[in-house]
Amino acid sequence: MSQNPQNIQSVLNETRSFVPSLKATSSVPDMATYEALCAEAVRDEQGFWARLGRENLDWHKPFTQTLDESNAPFYRWYGDGLLNASYNCLDRHVLAGRGDVTAIISESDSGVVTRVTYAELLARVCQMANVLKSLGVQKSDRVIIYMPMSIEGIVAMQACARIGATHSVVFGGFSAKAIHERVIDAGAVLIITADAQTRGGKQLGLKLVVDEALALGGCDTVRHVLVNQRTEQGCDMVVGRDLALEPLLAQQSTDCVPEWVDAEHPLFVLYTSGSTGTPKGVQHSTGGYLMWATQTMKWSFDITAQDVFWCTADIGWITGHTYVCYGPLSCGATQLVFEGIPTYPDASRFWQMIERHRCSIFYTAPTAIRSLIKAADMDEQVHPKKYDLSSLRILGTVGEPINPEAWMWYHKQVGGERCPIMDTFWQTETGGHVITPLPAATPLTPGSCTLPLPGIQAAIVDETGEDVENGQGGLLVIKRPWPSMIRTIWNNPERFKAGYYPEELGGRYYLAGDGAVRHSDTTYFQIMGRIDDVLNVSGHRLGTMEIESALVAHPMVAEAAVVGKPDEVSGEAICAFVVLKSAIPEGEAAVKLANELREWVKHEIGPIAKPKDIRFGDNLPKTRSGKIMRRLLRSIAKDEAITQDTSTLENPAILDQLRTSVV
Repeated sequence: MSQNPQNIQSVLNETRSFVPSLKATSSVPDMATYEALCAEAVRDEQGFWARLGRENLDWHKPFTQTLDESNAPFYRWYGDGLLNASYNCLDRHVLAGRGDVTAIISESDSGVVTRVTYAELLARVCQMANVLKSLGVQKSDRVIIYMPMSIEGIVAMQACARIGATHSVVFGGFSAKAIHERVIDAGAVLIITADAQTRGGKQLGLKLVVDEALALGGCDTVRHVLVNQRTEQGCDMVVGRDLALEPLLAQQSTDCVPEWVDAEHPLFVLYTSGSTGTPKGVQHSTGGYLMWATQTMKWSFDITAQDVFWCTADIGWITGHTYVCYGPLSCGATQLVFEGIPTYPDASRFWQMIERHRCSIFYTAPTAIRSLIKAADMDEQVHPKKYDLSSLRILGTVGEPINPEAWMWYHKQVGGERCPIMDTFWQTETGGHVITPLPAATPLTPGSCTLPLPGIQAAIVDETGEDVENGQGGLLVIKRPWPSMIRTIWNNPERFKAGYYPEELGGRYYLAGDGAVRHSDTTYFQIMGRIDDVLNVSGHRLGTMEIESALVAHPMVAEAAVVGKPDEVSGEAICAFVVLKSAIPEGEAAVKLANELREWVKHEIGPIAKPKDIRFGDNLPKTRSGKIMRRLLRSIAKDEAITQDTSTLENPAILDQLRTSVV
């Protein structure tokens, strides 16, 4: 993948650097230690990963073989070892005398706080596991979980792991069609859901969506639907199929012997969007995945027994799997779990919760940060400076690259210029962090995820698989396997090989699907956006993230998203959707501002990057988890009718506004 040198340089010209002030307690204390770990991983690959496997997990039967690559790219890690994920997350802490330590602090949308210790959580998981067994769920069966962001959702995931069932969590904002597709592809035997969830003060039915999904037909494998009753009014129940969860739990013992599974046993299948539009069931193992979830909690977040860790992600996403359900619990940490949205009852909710619960590690999405910047600019009462955030010691971002100006606001206004920011790059397929700073070691550059973790042999190559020089753009790959990597696509191994180990690259490298570039001086990685989010304008390739960062750097812009649309002259034209920090101008004022923004981008990147269309909106179309739905923006830019499923949209009315606001 070639890039315009002028445009690459605009991404690499960030000169601000911040030396870590954090003193590590259990992590990597300095760059010398980081470099020694990297050298060990290259010098003795098998020994390095074997050591981490033994240090991070308790094994029922220790493994004797670390990596089996005889059937590459279907790699096997720790394959002859036996363990259980739930045991590692719960039992081992209770057996070590830490059962009275708080495992989860849960705060509901309305502010109700619930706390559970490790001993209490273990008892609840065992009861849930016994319910599943009483309904005939066996090892290797697949279970769909369609639950709110709650303790009950985590209990459901852990209970599946305890009996060796493979869970597939569906985000609570997804549609009936999405559930239907996943039930059929996974061959699920049971669905665990709730009557409703609450977000932003609104009650949203979940069981009703499950009913709609099963009514679409073809879901004959589903024997029962377990329903967690959370509201007084409840929901309709189908006789013979639907079962209220609470009465069943009350009948069960709080003891359940864990099912010991081999390390390659599928812990979960998590469906993610594919370029073809059909969801891909990303299959993860038990041993390698859990090892990396545990190790990255230690490396990336320097987790200690004194920390209160808060990852704001929903369990319906990979971040909620690795850094809510599994990683923090495997480390024996205390974590905060939140059902709701960051702007309800107002945009100070995050800051209030950090102050109230003395949160020390905060991990959230750049989209959330940018929306809170806008809110703070418009209302000083919701600004983070109004709250005591002194408990914070580490910040993190996840889900997309963070633009430098949002990074600086986060650093100054939330972290008080004392908290290192872990700008983490990883994917559903990688299972955990692969490129990220380390809080006590890595000098930080705003907008850069910096360097690969030890053992992750990340590189940037051209379309033939050859390395490119630093400062030149290319394809991000990982040259050697690592324990938490995707094992296959459920029921579709050929799609796995074609998508992640393509023949064009010789079938030997994992293709991340992102364009990237490395800084010539620091060798830091800069993610340029998905390969399919790279625009080709008059033969020049431009990363959408690059243009978005330039727009957001303008003092009047709170948020921006860029897509391409066909153009007769340039092949592809740039369409920018812009959210301002103030009211949207009208008439000539709108035209004037749009032209000012075009000149701004020209100055920041170059004339080729000037957006042809600029559309102002009060917001961007986002899922209820805060993810921008770029596929809808592409349809709007092309003046196409929107035929895609919009049921996950938080703000559907924004589509009409953006469609008519072109300047």
